[in-house]
Amino acid sequence: MKKHRFILQDPELVHQMARVLKLQEGENIVLGDGKGHEAEAVIEAISPKEVSVTFDQVAVNHREPTRLVTLYCALLKRENFEWVVQKATEVGVTSIVPIITRRTVKLHFKLDRLQMIAKEAAEQSGRGIVPVMYEPITFEQAIEQAKEHDHNLFFDVGKERSKSYKLTAKSLGIWIGPEGGWDPEEVALARQSKCEIVSLGSRTLRAETAAVIATYLATSV
Repeated sequence: MKKHRFILQDPELVHQMARVLKLQEGENIVLGDGKGHEAEAVIEAISPKEVSVTFDQVAVNHREPTRLVTLYCALLKRENFEWVVQKATEVGVTSIVPIITRRTVKLHFKLDRLQMIAKEAAEQSGRGIVPVMYEPITFEQAIEQAKEHDHNLFFDVGKERSKSYKLTAKSLGIWIGPEGGWDPEEVALARQSKCEIVSLGSRTLRAETAAVIATYLATSV
């Protein structure tokens, strides 16, 4: 079988391989294109500026969830939203849409940092894609955008937990509110837009905890 040669020159990736992981010539690695394809490769040469590898063929990464899950999560305070991005990526989210709700407190947002967190989390968990990270939009804009999904699960504290969520949809939206919860008018608009109003149970979870649990349920069932 013909071997293909590829040279990695991305400064950050080369630094990670050469300086952080201290990989050596002859070691096996797995390369991914961030779009669901990967290849088992062998390091032929490694230097501070580039890494040369060879591989036989490109295959499809079969560790990706079959369901496309978009997480609509209210912007959270401090490092909590970064944690959500990292963990939601690890459990299989397809895209993340930060939303500004009536009770949103934090408005500061660094897209490039969150994209890097998602990229590193995808690499660490062996995923075949890097989730798409969007700029923040208003709740009303998000509701309109979410109509493209087959179904939407709108998590609201205090509601009776559904015995079984509608998880047969190929494309699913997951909705998590801010620290202070959803405004009643937002819940009404979600219901009017045919979102399924659900809960994770009788206990009140932190928003970041609920976001990761709900995403996990959506991607693993």
